[in-house]
Amino acid sequence: MSLAPVGLPSVLPADVLAELKETAKMLCAPGKGFLAADESAGPWLRAGHAEAAKIPDVIENRAAYRAMCFSTPGLSEHISGVILHWETLLQDDATGKPMVEIIKENGMIPGIKVDKGYNKKGMWGTPLGPLGHPEVATVGLDDLQQKCAQAYAKGARFAKWRNVLQLDPSKGMPTDLSIADTVHTLARYASICQSERLVPIVEPEIVPNGNHDINYCAEMTNKVLAAQFKALADHHIFLEGAVLKPNMVKNGLGGPKASAETIATLTCQTLLRTVPPSMPGIFFLSGETALNEDNEEEATINLSTMNRLFAGKLPWHLSFSYGKALQKTCIVTWLGKTENEAAAQKALKARANANSDAVFGKYTPGSCASVGTDGNVMQAAGPY
Repeated sequence: MSLAPVGLPSVLPADVLAELKETAKMLCAPGKGFLAADESAGPWLRAGHAEAAKIPDVIENRAAYRAMCFSTPGLSEHISGVILHWETLLQDDATGKPMVEIIKENGMIPGIKVDKGYNKKGMWGTPLGPLGHPEVATVGLDDLQQKCAQAYAKGARFAKWRNVLQLDPSKGMPTDLSIADTVHTLARYASICQSERLVPIVEPEIVPNGNHDINYCAEMTNKVLAAQFKALADHHIFLEGAVLKPNMVKNGLGGPKASAETIATLTCQTLLRTVPPSMPGIFFLSGETALNEDNEEEATINLSTMNRLFAGKLPWHLSFSYGKALQKTCIVTWLGKTENEAAAQKALKARANANSDAVFGKYTPGSCASVGTDGNVMQAAGPY
């Protein structure tokens, strides 16, 4: 006697399930991660560099910068998927070539950010958090079905939705209300994506703002992820056709500094307690870092330490989905000038390669030049 299939596999056609699983498998290719290029504004505004901040944030500059990044020679050796903003999904480069085609021809898979962000006024009755506003609910479910269908038709094969949670032990944050709203919304989003053949990136981001220690972050990350996978099960999500984008377990920006080994250990222990092995991949967001830390280098070291300390002990592909932590040196090398494009591409390729090494647990700290530690991008022994 055979058991009837239960959950989402019983309501989605076999060809849809097969496509979702195959896309997820390609996204989780060995040594590869995501380039998060889904900023609504020019990413140079967040690079923390005075000269880069002067680049005019106009659609032409955004197109020029992103086309340069997506066409970087050999980038697909390290990047499996590129997360796009809606503007970029529909955009052409200066020659009239669609961005999506540039990405695909360079051996990568286009993805799309589909949430509409959140209102900082927050949820009524929730406490004020370290971001300066109450707890928030991400919006965008109302027309998500149509957006996912449009995105698939334009060439996207995976999607991203970000929910934000704040930590403050003195106020009991995140509250149960915030967690419940986060995990339900992400599960609804994931089910809609899968019905339209898009692999969902599930991103319950606990931001590092605050003065808490790493142990409080570990406790709350465990609580959030346990609730998240309960919600995904309730909504019949096909885990083999989805991936997770969590925060690393870290101390608050103003809290006691934890070592890379402590971050790696507590992060992996938390994931092993909460994430089913049927999920093929976990792609970390880099998160904000303190002003005296280089976020590019920190993110790479933390990921490498996890894969080194837990080699052979993790059931999923443990990788990266970085924005600023992949692009900062690239941006400061480019500075909006055509003559700098080749050097900027080399900078992006170098940092992507560093994170490939980190996926294998083999990154050597300091081996990839970074504007954050060198003060400039010129380094005699560097990758330029």
